[in-house]
Amino acid sequence: MTGSEDSPSFRLAYVPGVTPSKWVRIWNERLPDVPLTLLAMSVGESFDALRGGDADAGLVRLPVDGTDLSAIPLYTETSVVVVPKDHVVAAVDEVSAEDLADDIVLHPLDDTLDWERLPGRPAIERPATTADAVDLVAAGVGLLVVPQSIARLHHRKDLTYRPVTDAPESRVALSWPEERTTDLVEDFIGIVRGRTVNSSRGRTQPAAEQKPARSPDKATPRGKPATGRTGAKNPRRGAGPAKSTKGAKRGKPRGR
Repeated sequence: MTGSEDSPSFRLAYVPGVTPSKWVRIWNERLPDVPLTLLAMSVGESFDALRGGDADAGLVRLPVDGTDLSAIPLYTETSVVVVPKDHVVAAVDEVSAEDLADDIVLHPLDDTLDWERLPGRPAIERPATTADAVDLVAAGVGLLVVPQSIARLHHRKDLTYRPVTDAPESRVALSWPEERTTDLVEDFIGIVRGRTVNSSRGRTQPAAEQKPARSPDKATPRGKPATGRTGAKNPRRGAGPAKSTKGAKRGKPRGR
């Protein structure tokens, strides 16, 4: 358990683009006596904090470097290309990596996308951070491919973004040191996995804190079937294929 037994606490690191507010709200509802401290960090800093004991768990981007950290994938993000609003890419709904072949595509040192082959033409130097790369995009130096939440985080009025259909996706995960899987870590795992307070796989609260059982007058009447009549005709059977939505505008954009 983090901290002293008389005064437990939980420290959660999170990387740019990740929004932990939903899980923090549930934590505060379930464990109001255990303060949760949020620690905003870069990807590299988050792994160092977990290993050094400065954070109990972290919302990070995969892959996790090393085998000493456990990880549970939570969700996957689409990757987008950040461009000036007057760039030709802004005129279409989505692009492929091949559509960026004639553009300089910046590759910051803190990039977390697992590229097999980088799109576009490389810049002379790699920007130190994603924030630096965004500034260079605004200056017309090149383009930048990042997870969509990162593009939103660095939103500017003079920039926009479009999905890149064949770019690597970014996976966000909950990670913690395998040797320090504490009770509080288990509590947070239960929250991000959507377990209820009374889940048999998670730690349960004292009986006095559990939610009351459903009132008997709202229970399903005895003898009433749970489903519709057996043998009822399926209204969907025999229906033709659903109409597809109109395809997005595509086409290889030409450089400015």
